[in-house]
Amino acid sequence: MTLGQLRTFAMVAKLGSLHAAAAHLGVSEPAVSAALAALRQDLGDPLFVRAHGGIALTPGGRALAEYAPDIIGLADKARWEVAHAQTETGRLKIVATAPFAEHAAGRLLDLFTRRVPGASVDVVVEEAEDIAPLLLERVHDIALGARPPAANGAVPNGNGSNGTVSGVAGDVGLDSVAFLRYQRILVVAAGHPLASLHGPVRLAELLGRPWFAGPAGIQAASEEGRWLASQGVVPDIVRLSSETEALAAVRAGEGTMMALGHIVRAEIRSGALVRVPVAGTPITGLWWASTLDRGRATTMARTLQRFAATADATAAMVAPGGSRGLERRGSKFHVALWS
Repeated sequence: MTLGQLRTFAMVAKLGSLHAAAAHLGVSEPAVSAALAALRQDLGDPLFVRAHGGIALTPGGRALAEYAPDIIGLADKARWEVAHAQTETGRLKIVATAPFAEHAAGRLLDLFTRRVPGASVDVVVEEAEDIAPLLLERVHDIALGARPPAANGAVPNGNGSNGTVSGVAGDVGLDSVAFLRYQRILVVAAGHPLASLHGPVRLAELLGRPWFAGPAGIQAASEEGRWLASQGVVPDIVRLSSETEALAAVRAGEGTMMALGHIVRAEIRSGALVRVPVAGTPITGLWWASTLDRGRATTMARTLQRFAATADATAAMVAPGGSRGLERRGSKFHVALWS
């Protein structure tokens, strides 16, 4: 049994047709038939039979179809790591969503690069909807922040300490682990007219006022984005260069924003900011660490994925103060503090 034969069988099993598999692999149909014939002879099983214009797997074929993706994935991983063994220096190519990059990336990655010898990072900020193809094409090693949209609606499971949860996403090709739970609340300055409202407040009562947000706005792939979409109303969202700048506009009494609870906690306690008790809030969300699945992620990416869910990492990310580490280069943001 060769990897070529196994790849051919896996494609036939997936597509249900020798003709379709040949077209996908860019080879002739006789070449597909020859590879399958050799595999059948080697394993002593017909693997499939012709049925209704396609194929039906035998019990042996179903067993092989279950193992084939893992075997192929490990072979691809081994080939990639051997090819990059002399050039990989521990530098991680990270893609992050804007809120995580602004509020937690600096603290997490400062600690990670201190704890892991030889680790260095380069972070680019992208929209959650663009993350999956960037990971699958190996443009980046790991994604941090909003979870790449799932194809099958799978949800995480389990509940850990220090505000973290763990779970595996259902996206084909990606392994997503939730590492930090956060809350979004609507806040205004103490002197703002909305500060005197008593809950529960209808969301419609806030629509006549400006809403401020960072450059990404309120992301559709986030829990707060899904909550807002479920309300059936669209506030007037003013996007600024950062959520920090948006919060400064709120402090100045210019409007409201959906702020991270741990970022504004001290100002709410002091009375400088007031939480508007809108029905359905606070909104609880998760930040995720996503890598390639089936063992195809780099060793350093898996190390960061595990590290992000530790108690020390959580404490660093929610601690007050600390640098954000964002620097604008052209049309993208890069985290450039670590080397």
